[in-house]
This record gives sequence, C-alpha cells and structure tokens, in this order.
Amino acid sequence: MIEKFRPAIELDRNSSAPLHAQISAPIRRAILDGVLRPGTPIENEVSLAKRLQVSRPTARQALQTLVEAGLLQRRRGVGTIVSPNPHHQLLQLPSLHEEIQEAGHESSTHILQYNHRRATEAIAKQLGIEVEASVVELERLRLRDGEPVAILYNWLPAAIVPPRDALETSGLYELLRASGNSPTSTRQSVGAERPNKREAALLSISMRDPVLTIDRTAFDARGKIVEWGFHIYRADLYRYQSTVVAQK
Repeated sequence: MIEKFRPAIELDRNSSAPLHAQISAPIRRAILDGVLRPGTPIENEVSLAKRLQVSRPTARQALQTLVEAGLLQRRRGVGTIVSPNPHHQLLQLPSLHEEIQEAGHESSTHILQYNHRRATEAIAKQLGIEVEASVVELERLRLRDGEPVAILYNWLPAAIVPPRDALETSGLYELLRASGNSPTSTRQSVGAERPNKREAALLSISMRDPVLTIDRTAFDARGKIVEWGFHIYRADLYRYQSTVVAQK
C-alpha cells in the first residue's frame, strides 16, 4: 500500500481563520516550497476529518480549495495527489488595475473615501477580527482610458492597508503582495443588479443599465482574512473570468 502524506496540522479553534483554511494552508506551503513532489498521494478527506476531529465537509473543502487552485488533483482509483504541473500562477490574484494594464489600456483611480474607523459588528465578522478593531474603509472609482469601469469598496485591517497615495497609482492586491500580505485565495459571490442613482452617476450609466457585483473575501496563505470587498462593475465594459481546473 502506498503511504499517503499526512500533513502536520495544529488547529486553533479560537482563531477567526476558518478551519478549512487552517488545514489547506500547510499543505499549500509544502507544495509551493517543494517539500511535496508532484504525484505525491495525499491523505483522503475521511482520514483527515477523523484525525483532526473536524467534519467531513470541512476536510473536503480544504482539499477542494487546493484542487481548484491547481495544486492537487483527484484521480479515480488513486485518490488525491499533488498535481504533476501545479498552477502556481493561479495563486497570484490580479487586481483590476493590473487586468486593465495587461489588456493594453490605461488604468487610473479616483479615491472617493479613505477612512480610518473602528470595526462594527458586521465589519468585524466579515474580516474575522474583534469589534472596535482599527480598520480602513476604501471607496475607489477605477477608470479605463479615462472611462469609469467599476466602483470598488474595500475594508482592511488598518495594520496592513497601503498608503492612500500608493492606491492612486497601483492596485490593492499588487500593494498587498509587495508588503508581504499576499492574497492567495478568495471566497466570492457574483450577481447582477441595477445601480442606484449615485452608482449610476459615478459609472456614467443610467439606472436602467445592469451592473455586475462581486462580494469577495480574500485570504492569505495561512488562511487569514486580509480584505473584504464589494465591487460594482459596468456590465458593458467588464467581463468576469475564472479558471477551473478539471479533476482527473
């Protein structure tokens, strides 16, 4: 019988980081650091759940996060293994600023709000921090070739938020990576809505035009929340794209 890798994991059940993220983080690090070689079999979710005393759905989510990131593969008759060709590039999440530039357009930003405040109960829950902790609330208008594309609302712990002047010329994720707080995974929901009067005015559209909305929580490699955002995009200028890695 082939011996499967059993990751050394210590769960902090009092931490704000989800248990599934605490499980996936050390496996992710072991793969990226080269400790786990391509093709290495990984302990299955049933064994993982029993050993760590977590629910099976929690263990499944931890492994599925790495499958979706291209770091693990599920193979019939074999189980879960380290991907032969880990998709490391999927872990570098681009900002809209970078996406616009990579498409050959000019990206610019108008900062509408940059407010230091204390976390309300709702904000604290979203960021996994204590109520009254220091946070920064951002509101930015992103433009492509001078034309408004999106309204970006973000909340971050004050200790890691980039300076206001840096956000005028660079993307948020780009700056977080540079400061050692790189987002490596997200949990998000996508929807379609109609803008209110202010949103329509900022985006230079009518209130009848649809907008794309994305509610996103970003995690670092340790599973700690680094940012919560709610973004509103012009549907005629932005297309949402995602990469799906097939299970084998």
